Amino acid sequence: MNRICIYPKDIQIITGKSERQSRNIIVNIKRKLNKEKHQVVTFQEFCEYMGIEINDVERFVK
Repeated sequence: MNRICIYPKDIQIITGKSERQSRNIIVNIKRKLNKEKHQVVTFQEFCEYMGIEINDVERFVK
C-alpha cells in the first residue's frame, strides 16, 4: 500500500457500499476522532472504526 489516507472509492471497494454511504463513513470517523474538514482519515483509523484488520484491507487497495 502506497497511500496513508483513505478515500470514498476505497471504502466502496472494501465494503461494497455506495459512494454516498462511503462519504458518510468518513464524516462519521472524523466526528468521532474530532478531526476538522481539511484533515484526512487514514487506513488505520478506518480499520479501527470498522473493526477490520489492516491486513485484510491491504489486499483490496493497491
